[in-house]
Parts: sequence; C-alpha cells; structure tokens
Amino acid sequence: MWQAEVRVDLDAIRDNVSRLRAGTSAELMAVVKGDAYGHGMLPVAGAALEAGADWLGVCTLDEALTLRRAGITAPVLAWLLAPGLPLHEGVTAGIDLAAASLGQLAELVAAAERAGRPARAHLKIDTGLSRGGATLDDWPELLDAAAKAQADGLIEVVGLWSHLVHADAPTHATTDRQLAAFGEGLALAERAGLRPRYRHLANSAATLTRPDTHFDLVRPGIAMYGLSPVPGEQFGLRPAMTARARVTLTKRVPAGTGVSYGHTYHTERETTLAVVPLGYADGVPRHASNVGPVQLAGARRRIAGRVCMDQIMLDCGDDPVAPGDVATLFGSGADGAPTADDWAEAIGTINYEIVTRFGGVRVPRVYDGAAS
Repeated sequence: MWQAEVRVDLDAIRDNVSRLRAGTSAELMAVVKGDAYGHGMLPVAGAALEAGADWLGVCTLDEALTLRRAGITAPVLAWLLAPGLPLHEGVTAGIDLAAASLGQLAELVAAAERAGRPARAHLKIDTGLSRGGATLDDWPELLDAAAKAQADGLIEVVGLWSHLVHADAPTHATTDRQLAAFGEGLALAERAGLRPRYRHLANSAATLTRPDTHFDLVRPGIAMYGLSPVPGEQFGLRPAMTARARVTLTKRVPAGTGVSYGHTYHTERETTLAVVPLGYADGVPRHASNVGPVQLAGARRRIAGRVCMDQIMLDCGDDPVAPGDVATLFGSGADGAPTADDWAEAIGTINYEIVTRFGGVRVPRVYDGAAS
C-alpha cells in the first residue's frame, strides 16, 4: 500500500515527442535537465529516444555523465558549465559541451588535450536574453579563437546556438529581432570559416509555433511532458505527471476552528478536515497555502491553511471522506482533477515550476508504460 506517489505516464511522453517530431524537419533534442523536469531523467530519456528524439539536452556535466553511465549513446549536449569542472571526462564520454566566452573555450581546449581527442563544441551567442552566450561584440573574437582551435585539431565546432526570450508569445517582436541577430551571428561564423552541422534556437514554444526558428535542431522541454509553453493553447499534448496521496486522518471540528500554522484559515461551520501527507518537503509550494486546488471524494477543494513541511489540510464540509481516500493535487485533468496549469495559476507561477518541484527523493515515482 502506498501513502503518496508521483505517477509518470511514459506513453504520454512518447506521444508528445512523436507529435513534436512530426511537426518539424529538423532533428529533435529532448531536454531532460532538472531530472527531466521532475519526471525522472533516465526513464524519460529512454522513452523520448524510443519516440524518435535524436538528441538529449541537459544543463550540467553530471547530468550528461549520468546518461552515459546508464548506457545511453545518443548525442548529448551539456551547456551550463562552471570553471574548473573535469570537462575531460565529458570529452572522453563523447558529450557535446557549450562555450560562450574565450575562457570557456580555453577550458574545452584544455579538456581536449587531457582527453587526447577533440572536444565537440557548441558556441552560444546572446541574441537578447542577456543570460548565457557571447554578446554580438564578443562573438567575432570567440569565432576566431574557435576556428584556430578547430584547425589545430583540438575542438570540433558542432553547433551554433542561442535561446529565445518571448517564444511563449509567438507574435512578439522580440523573437523576430532575435532571429535577425542569430542570422547575423551565423553569417559572421561563416566568414570565420565555421560551418557547423547544427544551428539551433527553438525551444518548446518555438518548436510548436515558429517553424522559421527550427534550423537544424529544435530543443523542446516542457512540451515533452505534456504541458503547454503558450498560455491558452494545449496543442494536443498529454500531461504526463500525476501527484497524489492517501488521506491519513479525518476529523470533525466546529465552526471557527483555526487550521494549520498561524491559523490563517478558520472553518465557517462544523466540518470535516482531511489530512493529506504531502508538504513543501515533497514539492508542494508553500505559496499554495489557502489556494492550492486538490481533488478529493469527487470534488475539487482548496488547501485549508498553511502548507506544512509534510502535510496539507482540506476542508471537506459534510462530504463523506475517510482515511485511505485518494487526494489528487494535479494530473492530466481528464477526470476533473486539477492540472499543473491550475496550480500555476493559483499561486502565480508557471507549470514548469510545479512539476519540477516534485522531483524529490521522499515521494516515489511510479512509471506507467515502462521504458525498455
């Protein structure tokens, strides 16, 4: 018997990847960073590759090496690399690595020399996000240094890439400006003698709505998991994660009873309270206090009082509820239960954050449609 669980439908992930794959002529990188947005990196990676993904994308070197240690041989790109990491291990494992500065490029060169083989590099240009990537002013110098390192046999420039700011608003003018800046960066690379196989820019939203950004490779993340990157549009995607728990205790309390820490909630009348064993240690945002939607006994309810580390409370009125009944925080929505989008709207965040929070170690993940 289980107490709380996160269920992940790998068939839904396969369907979503297949849908994304069918919508582009580019190759597809399945982004599985952040433990696959809380869904479990290794099972999701297997399902995505089975469904036609060509690449896997992660942030950290450790994530990439975990994929390799699991026997995954597909191309993998890792792009968030602090100074001093053992990048030679990534080079030896055939992991593609990103560089956005002369310093990062120098680390790739040193890693290649230590590994005794060229480093596979993706050079990143900042086209407007002002996060990772070389500025347009610094880009020519990075290109020249990369071209020299490639001529010396120390790196292979496999890709040129950037990241979008406003792809969740498909008609936003910023995307057009970034597309133009990316084109300028590509032209400068060609003048420097670099003609890599892959140019990539599109995230989930652009994969779904802006084919002019697809180039040679698209990088969907959240859409793989069945959650839309564009508010108000679902694109036929199937949410893959369900978070639920069994009620541990019910009790009748009188009107005016304060509930949970600080008594920020008081019952309006005599009612039944139900205790659900999921809290902020498990991924429930504390900001969901008094607003988070939960389905229990066929009705949608709101969390009563503050979210605790290990549990939440629900005011169930006179409805018949009992220990062992299943409370669903979010799921696909097919049965009327809340979705990750409902939770995001309730607490003023995005669906990405909701599912990623549930990647902790205490609540087991259970997989439907197991990966081979």
